[in-house]
This record gives sequence, structure tokens and C-alpha cells, in this order.
Amino acid sequence: MSDSREWLVQWLRDAHAMEEQAETILNGQLSRIENYPELTDRVRLHLDETRQQAARLKACLDRMDEGSSTMKDAAGKLVAMAQSLSGIFAGDEVMKGSLASYTFEHMEIASYTILIAAAESLGETEVVRACEENLREEVSMAEWLKDNLPATTEQFLARADTESDSAKR
Repeated sequence: MSDSREWLVQWLRDAHAMEEQAETILNGQLSRIENYPELTDRVRLHLDETRQQAARLKACLDRMDEGSSTMKDAAGKLVAMAQSLSGIFAGDEVMKGSLASYTFEHMEIASYTILIAAAESLGETEVVRACEENLREEVSMAEWLKDNLPATTEQFLARADTESDSAKR
């Protein structure tokens, strides 16, 4: 097996663990967002996309006679649980969550861009196709977050001025 193929497999495993981490983060956000229905709806949609993304990556690894990394998946979920729990103590949890989500989306965008380039150089067309689909969904979520950050901020500030307990979530 070539070093290039080994790197691609490692990066696919990393991306799978990243999606497992994202699923945990999104589930945590959904369990606590109470007063931002548009955000809740979009996070729920992206959670479904995230599950599909992880499945696409697992299918790629299976086609290559490789498997996902149980250790990386577990570590990603553990980190996500800690991240999710840390927001509970923030008075501006919805804003911290929005900031973290926007940042995480860009890490995913970079990861899929790297994977696409590596898969193209190795002629792994199915990996390219799966990663391009995942990339489109990540870009869409990042753009939605960017476009909606002002409205979420305004909603948060309006609630914070009148009903501070509901602003947080």
C-alpha cells in the first residue's frame, strides 16, 4: 500500500470521527435550544445531514477494505460531550454555540477540501463524490449560520434585555 493511500485512509478516518463528534455536538445543542425555532430547525436538518455524511465516509472506508477508527470516533465523541456540557454554564449559550458551530463548519470544509484533493490524485472517484457531497452540505450550513448570526444576535439581545433566562437557550 502506498503512503498516499495510507494518508487518505487516515484522513477519511479522521473525517468520520469528526462527523461523529459533530453529531454529539448537534444533539447537545438540540437538547437545550428552547427559544430559537429557526436555529433549532436548521440544526435538526444538519444533524440528519451529519449522520448521512458519516455513513458516506464509512462506505468509502469499507469499499477500500478499511474501517473507521473506533478509538478516533470515541475520542471525538468524548471531546464533543465536554464541549456540549461547557455551554450549560454560559449565560449566552446560544451565542457561544453559534460561534463554535460556525468555526466547526469551517474545519469540516477544510477537511473535505483536503480529502477531495487527495482522492482525486489517487483516482478514488467514489471518495471524491462522497466528499464533494459532504462539502456542499457543510458549506450550506456555514453559509446559513453566517447569514443568520445577525438575527440570532438580535434575538438574544432583545431577550436578554427583557427575559434574561430565556435568552441563553
